[in-house]
Amino acid sequence: MSFSKLTVRDVPLHDKVVLVRADYNVPLSGDKIGDDLRIRASVPTLQYLKEQGCKIVVMSHLGRPDGEVKPEFNLAPVAARLGELMGEEVVFLDVCYGDKVTQAVKSARAGDVILLENLRFHPEEEANDKTFAGKIAKSSLARYFVQDGFGVVHRAHASTEAITHFLPSVAGLLLEREERTITHAMEDPDRPLYAVMGGAKVSDKIKVIEAFVHVADKIFIGGAMANTFLAYKGYDVGKSKVEPDQEATLDSIYKAVRKKVGDGNPDEFIVLPVDVAVTAKIDPSSKRHNEKVDSIQPDAIAADIGDLSIEQFTHQLAKAKTVVWNGTLGLAEMPEFAHGSARVALTLASTPGMTSIVGGGDTAEFVLKWDGGDGESFSHVSTGGGASLDLMAGKPLPGVEALLEARK
Repeated sequence: MSFSKLTVRDVPLHDKVVLVRADYNVPLSGDKIGDDLRIRASVPTLQYLKEQGCKIVVMSHLGRPDGEVKPEFNLAPVAARLGELMGEEVVFLDVCYGDKVTQAVKSARAGDVILLENLRFHPEEEANDKTFAGKIAKSSLARYFVQDGFGVVHRAHASTEAITHFLPSVAGLLLEREERTITHAMEDPDRPLYAVMGGAKVSDKIKVIEAFVHVADKIFIGGAMANTFLAYKGYDVGKSKVEPDQEATLDSIYKAVRKKVGDGNPDEFIVLPVDVAVTAKIDPSSKRHNEKVDSIQPDAIAADIGDLSIEQFTHQLAKAKTVVWNGTLGLAEMPEFAHGSARVALTLASTPGMTSIVGGGDTAEFVLKWDGGDGESFSHVSTGGGASLDLMAGKPLPGVEALLEARK
């Protein structure tokens, strides 16, 4: 698929100072990084820039410090891990603009990497403040801006939109790959194309579900989202989590499905669980047992798809040429309720010739743990949660829209 924006390959970067927006919003406990996918995913762009003899200034956010300096959200551990991955020291600065940045850039050699402190220590970042962006651009001495933080391009922030008013702005290799892969799956996939949608809320993914109604050959629904669908269908789901006030939304979805496949086939297109794994309480010591969806007990909480549903889902998914998966199928952080997600992961990883695209967020975190950390069993593990959803739904991404257009 063509990519409509200029990339790092399209502009003369040799010996230039380049400001890079990465997404290093990684799970952090103390100085221990729980999942370094986003750090690893940024390395190809940084290595390319090093080969061009660039001085590289990287900026990112981490967590939600709410515009305040909070030591638990500082990026020093990220700088250390990035240095390990690149095989050399990454200079970490405890500021993101000012003379300290300027002097560090002047002192740097070609190929050096400097990481700035957490952008969200400043409320101006999320406010898309142009003055703040201008200070970063000026302090960094950058000649070009490279957007490579796919996980943040759905937000108009100072480091995604305002910064492009100060520097010629192009895409990095990660951003280009994410855009091409996801867009290809939505516009020209190898068929059949099946979508697996999980997670908690229908409202969070309504636009994506609507998009898949038009482009997919089947949609499989799991997670707490399935409870809302089952309740809509008239099933008593006991004490399971159900999202309220979704009747009109689901009316609209099923109307579109019937228009596509006919009145008699909507349940073959939107595939719901036939049984669920339930428990009396959500607790690490809880054990699962299966109940058919038409006989869920009043005190039961559905926490995963059931064993029959697992067999039905995976049997059908194995026939797909392309699968897009976003949202775990149960409380996958608890091994007892990760059976459905694990079996779907196994099916995607072991089916020859299948293109498997795993959405960001909790789903990516789950498959990386299941896969042992690198995600290589899947065709593409996205680094973006909300960004991947918005891209699938066809929404404009401000951080991409602001980049320079490629010549047609």
